[in-house]
Amino acid sequence: MLAWAAAALVILLLGGALALRTPDADRAALEAAHAGPPSRFLDVLGVRVHLRDTGPRDGPAVLLLHGFGASLHTWEGWAAGLGDRFRVIRLDLPGFALTGPDPGGDYTDARSVALLAALLDALGVERATVIGNSLGGRLAWRFALAHPARVARLVLVAPDGFAEPGRAYGEKEGAPALMRLLPYTLPRGMLRDTLAAAYGDPARLTEAEAARAHDLMRAPGVRRAMVARMDQRVIDDPRPLLPGLAMPVMLLWGEKDRVIPAAHARDWLALLPRAAHVELPGLGHVPQEEAPEVSLPPVRAFLEVP
Repeated sequence: MLAWAAAALVILLLGGALALRTPDADRAALEAAHAGPPSRFLDVLGVRVHLRDTGPRDGPAVLLLHGFGASLHTWEGWAAGLGDRFRVIRLDLPGFALTGPDPGGDYTDARSVALLAALLDALGVERATVIGNSLGGRLAWRFALAHPARVARLVLVAPDGFAEPGRAYGEKEGAPALMRLLPYTLPRGMLRDTLAAAYGDPARLTEAEAARAHDLMRAPGVRRAMVARMDQRVIDDPRPLLPGLAMPVMLLWGEKDRVIPAAHARDWLALLPRAAHVELPGLGHVPQEEAPEVSLPPVRAFLEVP
């Protein structure tokens, strides 16, 4: 859910309002630091997309979609663990990290789905397993509904999709007022605390990972794009939609997820009773990042089922 970001960043932004202004960082310096090989940039529907495409070209394709405020780096461990057999494609979604803002300013689900289809076309990929975390989970299942013939399997890692209590389906929610401070201030320590809260064990967040996240959120225009995405967010009622997913589906949740609690899996399983379901003890909202050595094996087993 994108709304969790507002709650998670309230303390961050309140403190930041009293701190020095945090300007955007230099793009060239960021790319030098965080877009080395195997990164590349590809124009897709007018967006300069930062992506990594690794593994054997003739292997089954896997498309990885990160969550709100994250980047393709969240999948580093999984990409390494799948790269012996699978073609692993991951990108910074428009509005985040080194892809940066969509020049058209459109951050709707429909625009994201169209861009993902165009990206696969550009890479010559007809069909892929699509894996998404949080916001990326919502885009994954929306893509699967729009292009079912292109999705071999679907893995949803703590996916977004249901409205929070008190929120109506089909209406724009808008970014909370405090989120509008984000483009002006981003204290490093407070961001680190926010990121750590997404882990089951906050101590597992390394200083290097926190520093990279701070860098990438300061990419030119990204923080304004994050606010714009929240302003444009509309959650459609998933209950009549999800039963249309005909491909094999896996639901993966960290047992200590405090962003979208693991108990929410019940809502998904009520609509997808045939879906595989794995709950990972001790892990939080980003199990692929927090403990890839624990979270990847059940996913790989799911991908390798004939």
